[in-house]
Amino acid sequence: MITRRWLGVLSLLVIVLISYIDRVNVSVLITDRAFTGHFGITGDRVAQGALMTAFLVGYGLAAFFLTPLYESLLGVRRGLLLSVALWSVLTLVSPYALGAVVLVVLRAFLGMAEGPLFSLKTMYVSEHFTPGAVGKPNAVTSMGVSLGTAVGLPLITYLVNRFDWHSSFLLLAALNAVVGLPLIALFVRGRVTRRTTGTTGRRSFGATLRQALRTPRLGGILLIEIATLAYLWGSSAWLPSYLLQERHFSLAAMGAVAALPFLLSLASGFLGGWLLDRLPPRRLPLLFVVGSIGTGGCVLLVIGADSAWLAATGLVLANGFWGLQGPAIPTLVQQAAPAGAVGSAYGVVNGIGNLVSAFMPMAMGAVMGLLGGRGFAAGYALLAATQAVTLVCGTWLLLRPVPQPDAESGAASSTSDSVMDRSSLDSNRAS
Repeated sequence: MITRRWLGVLSLLVIVLISYIDRVNVSVLITDRAFTGHFGITGDRVAQGALMTAFLVGYGLAAFFLTPLYESLLGVRRGLLLSVALWSVLTLVSPYALGAVVLVVLRAFLGMAEGPLFSLKTMYVSEHFTPGAVGKPNAVTSMGVSLGTAVGLPLITYLVNRFDWHSSFLLLAALNAVVGLPLIALFVRGRVTRRTTGTTGRRSFGATLRQALRTPRLGGILLIEIATLAYLWGSSAWLPSYLLQERHFSLAAMGAVAALPFLLSLASGFLGGWLLDRLPPRRLPLLFVVGSIGTGGCVLLVIGADSAWLAATGLVLANGFWGLQGPAIPTLVQQAAPAGAVGSAYGVVNGIGNLVSAFMPMAMGAVMGLLGGRGFAAGYALLAATQAVTLVCGTWLLLRPVPQPDAESGAASSTSDSVMDRSSLDSNRAS
């Protein structure tokens, strides 16, 4: 029987899935002349990339600054309800924006509304599962990234061709309101018991953020998050254009082929979660080393491929290796972060990661515009460079592992309390 906590995990999977359909929405729309003509950005690669960048800047700022507020005042359930309600409203009004500037502003606000999502889902897993059993729930919730992208690309393509570009925004508003909000209300619960260490009530925003910033190896984890997200945003933002304009796939073939890389990363992400629960904590960075070598090598294959189908095969395999790394990042934060600040620590990592990686779609667009016929090759070379960063940081974390809680005298007692709480919670909720 599926326990209540796993129903929450599956609900979070669906929420993440919806959010990623929303993120690829613009990637498909910038290939539609009716959309770009309406907002006056036809042929303007930088302006098209800015639509994604504005979203990610808002997302990153919110993940960094709002997550400690959500963690200290709202908690997982109420934070998600507020966020998803805002997604629905902002998506509904976006097609009626009066010009490209207003649309960019709305995209930034939408990013702010979505910013705390991954921190909240990481908090939920940390509160409901013991430290040695977080790999699979992290992998399942993260599967929404690949599944949402894989579903979103052909779905948005179909809607634009069958109806018009307005329909994709309206569908997303309906999914958030009709599917997302009820799932949260029914199945996502906060922590049943809450322990405090010498104080009562919730900690302040500042105290939570300060504690999160003391996470060991935070710099290395942050660089991996930046590189991982830069690959995701750059590849997903320009994949439809690459397949249509560089490799000359038909529109129907583009929708199908664009989904394949993310379907494979869906499977490899689950494999990564399975491995995480079996690897010693010190060996967790192996996933970054193996994944980055495989991803970078496959991207170089894409750049040098003469055949369109060989390039497509390289794209699929690259995402397979990239997906292997995904669940390792929240698991690493859950291992390293001080007890009671897991969500905020991930908010720092995810927030700064998104702020920096937000400029990848625009940077790729600028390179493509400058180099003309060689633009896509140069843009994809930037994606390969992100994996070099992951390789270096992953190797460093292998050589200097994240200190485990029982080795950290300053956090030992509170972490042990947290583990005891979660162990008790697991036994009480076991099916």
